[in-house]
Order: sequence, then structure tokens, then C-alpha cells
Amino acid sequence: MSKTWQPHARHILDAIAKIRRIQARGDLTQDDILFDAALRNLQTLSESTQHLPESQKAAWPNIPWRDISGFRNILVHNYLGEIDSKTVAAVIEQHLNALANCVQAMLDQNPD
Repeated sequence: MSKTWQPHARHILDAIAKIRRIQARGDLTQDDILFDAALRNLQTLSESTQHLPESQKAAWPNIPWRDISGFRNILVHNYLGEIDSKTVAAVIEQHLNALANCVQAMLDQNPD
């Protein structure tokens, strides 16, 4: 693992910001273009969480780190497009704020 994890953390925050902008454009459960854009950003942010140090993640046991990795695998390997848009929208609504707050706190504590 790279010693410098902060770029990955900033990438997570950037992907979350993009997802929020996607949501502002419409309902991703009703628009396949918005849905695809949200999926891509969820995939990249999930990948970036795998580059955060375990010591940092351990300080945030309320974040389901292993589930995030598993979700990334589902997003990447489900080639037939059977990912439910309502489930994805629920994940976004229920979990992204906590992840964003956690990652921002990590960066605030370790800016370099």
C-alpha cells in the first residue's frame, strides 16, 4: 500500500460531491444516464477506500469498510446490469454522508 493515502481520501470526497451533483439533476431511479453516472462514482470511491490505511479505518468502526469493498465488486462485476436503482439510491441516501464525514475527519487529522 502506498504511504500516501490522502489523495485517495480526497478522491472519495470528490466522487461523493459528484454523486450529489448527479442527484441534483434528477432522480437516478428514473434516469438511466444519471444512474450510470452515480454507479461509476460509487465504483471509484469504493475502490479508493481500499487504499486507506487499516489504522485509519479501524478508528471508524461505524463505517462498513468490508461492505464497501464488497459493493465495489458487485458494481464492477455485474455485467448484465441487474443492479437495482432503488437499492443504489438507498445506499447513497443512507451511507454517503457518514462516509464523507469520516473521510473528511481523517484528512483533517492527517492533512499531509
